[in-house]
Amino acid sequence: MATMLLGASLVGVLVFSKLVLKLPWTQVGFSLLLLYLGSGGWRFIRVFIKTIRRDVFGGLVLLKVKAKVRRYLRERATVPVLFASTVRRHPDKTALIFEGTDTRWTFRQLDGYSSSVANFLQARGLAPGDVAALFMENRNEFVGLWLGMAKLGVEAALINTNLRRDALRHCLTTSRARALIFGSEMAAAVCEIHASLDPSLSLLCCGSWEPSAVPTGTEHLDPLLDAAPKHLPSRPDKGFTDKLFYIYTSGTTGMPKAAIVVHSRYYRMAALVYYGFRMRPDDIIYDCLPLYHSAGNIVGIGQCLIHGMTVVIRKKFSASRFWDDCIKYNCTIVQYIGELCRYLLNQPPREAETQHQVRMALGNGLRQSIWTSFSSRFRIPQVAEFYGATECNCSLGNFDSQVGACGFNSRILSFVYPIRLVRVNEDTMELIRGPDGVCIPCQPGEPGQLVGRIIQQDPLRRFDGYLNQGANNKKIAKDVFKKGDQAYLSGDVLVMDELGYLYFRDRTGDTFRWKGENVSTTEVEGTLSRLLDMADVAVYGVEVPGTEGRAGMAAVASPAGTCDLEHFAQVLEKELPLYARPIFLRFLPELHKTGTYKLLKTELRKEGFDPAVVKDPLFYLDARQGRYVPLDRQAYTRIQARGREAVICPPRPSEGPWAMPDQSKPGLAPPAQGAGPSLHDCQVTHCRPPTRPAEVFCESHLSRLAFWAGGSRGSGVSRTPSG
Repeated sequence: MATMLLGASLVGVLVFSKLVLKLPWTQVGFSLLLLYLGSGGWRFIRVFIKTIRRDVFGGLVLLKVKAKVRRYLRERATVPVLFASTVRRHPDKTALIFEGTDTRWTFRQLDGYSSSVANFLQARGLAPGDVAALFMENRNEFVGLWLGMAKLGVEAALINTNLRRDALRHCLTTSRARALIFGSEMAAAVCEIHASLDPSLSLLCCGSWEPSAVPTGTEHLDPLLDAAPKHLPSRPDKGFTDKLFYIYTSGTTGMPKAAIVVHSRYYRMAALVYYGFRMRPDDIIYDCLPLYHSAGNIVGIGQCLIHGMTVVIRKKFSASRFWDDCIKYNCTIVQYIGELCRYLLNQPPREAETQHQVRMALGNGLRQSIWTSFSSRFRIPQVAEFYGATECNCSLGNFDSQVGACGFNSRILSFVYPIRLVRVNEDTMELIRGPDGVCIPCQPGEPGQLVGRIIQQDPLRRFDGYLNQGANNKKIAKDVFKKGDQAYLSGDVLVMDELGYLYFRDRTGDTFRWKGENVSTTEVEGTLSRLLDMADVAVYGVEVPGTEGRAGMAAVASPAGTCDLEHFAQVLEKELPLYARPIFLRFLPELHKTGTYKLLKTELRKEGFDPAVVKDPLFYLDARQGRYVPLDRQAYTRIQARGREAVICPPRPSEGPWAMPDQSKPGLAPPAQGAGPSLHDCQVTHCRPPTRPAEVFCESHLSRLAFWAGGSRGSGVSRTPSG
């Protein structure tokens, strides 16, 4: 609206100056410039100057990918068709290297292996549109198997190797797979559920063969593939928007959901990364991420299949072997997920970490707090951070290595890429709409949920969703950009700065509210991890009877179980605002994570801080002592019984007009009248006054003292002071 009013004003001045005053064009132009700058137009000029180069490059990348997508759409191309073109260009170039056995496959060998897979499955009666499940750890055969299925038109269900029992059975059942190909290393997991599987499900084992270790009726796949023809099978009637395979969500909040990946999505994700981050065909990628997820299989392996790059596959990430592998295989690009960078930083310094040829680290989730340390210590010129989920239509890329950003959107031509941050209710995370029923866009600096407009006819804007229609409905909102439209809900809270850079803040389900403020678990976890020598930390909210919101609790992976809690509490006072400091601590040997190193918090939330349920060491913040003390049954009972009055309060300030006398020390006079709330008004003996006017010092005074003396709710995003 403000932009429209400014435009109307400029037009009005132009008409009046030229037609009424009959001023020359030079004076008219000067007048318009003064009006524009005086009304805030200088901000636009500043943004334009600082971002035009970035925006033009991003726009060209988008146009290039869009042109190729339209071409492949007309030609009804598929990933196997694009791979065939790569094979013709580089038949004898190394395509895949498996670090575990140093096995190397050329593009010709990968093509032959995948063709034998297609011919074998066809001989077994599988046809285009059927589903075959793939359940194995990283290695070259993983790529050859799903690529062979795609050549036949069979859709692969890529099963997370960490799944067991009910979750594994759920994935196989919901995918309606006709065959299960599993690695010999997964035989025990298959045996656990064999009795409950459909008897018609074909079982095929790839790798070492031990008949007694696999379920009855299982066949050894390797010799069967050796005997299968290696010629290219007849091309199935599949197009660019048909299904390629299914990738399952991590299942952090329930059973895993199968996200649909179509051929055009596979290409789009790989191509945007390739062109946006200026990759080259002669680059060598180090891929230690699980191939059953999009980061490892699409962003990584996609560069091999589509752009002819060599990819080094590692079975699992190893912090101690990471740089040795990079040197051994002359890798120029490494893939990461944010937590991996922290594990690498936690390793003792060694020569290998700077003797590599890595020029780019490619991934997502790198915390801003360790971004600079990571790039400088390991001498990596470019950190290629991106944002995107398997099913989303609002991917982002940080093409110019802006520290902490996961991408950008043009402030000048924002309509070119229809994504937006929209306001959400801080308590329920529901979309906030204006009087017209349309979602309200966020201003720079204001946190909001990332959404992307859905246009099903556009391969770059379509939403393919999940196999489960109910899950799809939860991800789609109507009347978001305008009346009658649809948009994809990312479920993630981001913040955009004045230049259009976007910064990840939190998952909507992870943010919790305490003392009238929203607490970002991502930011608190980053701070705590840094203070605790890069330990794994999971932060979540727990309910305390009689209080509003949830109190912060941090679960810390500390095998040794040692920590100077008194010093830790003192440092937290400088690092985090009052409302963001965890009230409860839990130390445990390790934190359970998904295959992509996401922390599993559901069980931690359920267990809470009850010593009868949690057998790990528990602590709570004792304001009188200014440190964390053991949380025993007696303390827990007191918290449960007294509710508000037992909630931990901030430590005593050492100075300032709100400093209160220490009642344990004789000779201290009570505070002067008007200096602040009196300690004598509070019936909680361990209560302490606020260190700043806006801080609530006792939950029993919440109604009177919340945001006292001019405090406010703020933006709703926790900020970490520099201290």
